[in-house]
Amino acid sequence: MHTIILWVGFLGGWLLVAGPVFQAAVELRDEEIDRESMAAAHESVPEPRRISPWWWLLPPVAYLRIRRDQREYRRVIFDAMPLATRRQFASFVDKATGWMFVAGGAALIALKETWELVEHYEWPLWVWIVLVLVMAALAVVNTAVRMARTRELVGES
Repeated sequence: MHTIILWVGFLGGWLLVAGPVFQAAVELRDEEIDRESMAAAHESVPEPRRISPWWWLLPPVAYLRIRRDQREYRRVIFDAMPLATRRQFASFVDKATGWMFVAGGAALIALKETWELVEHYEWPLWVWIVLVLVMAALAVVNTAVRMARTRELVGES
């Protein structure tokens, strides 16, 4: 019975990963975003200036300068968007972040359950790594296939 419970935990853990990944794809696909307004805002703002290559003599300083410039560039683009587009973008980011937390937590549970299964059978570490990679790939491929099937079903290309 212990072995069956380990397999059920393993499968359940990975279903907990696949579910949020799929649900996130569905909800984020249906999220209304005015991409034209976003693109127009992006095009209306000049590209940030490049830092001098000399800053790379002090890599941490160069990194911080680049991050600061990118943050300022994103803020300027965001300010150039209409209010409705900013709301849409914020909603999209909030939903994506929420689903990332759910899928991340589920992934941690799946990693633990996979480890317990591997430990029970006394398999080597590489088996755990292969199982994790295969199950994660199956969760992503499942989402991609289901999304493509839905687009096909409703006649979208």
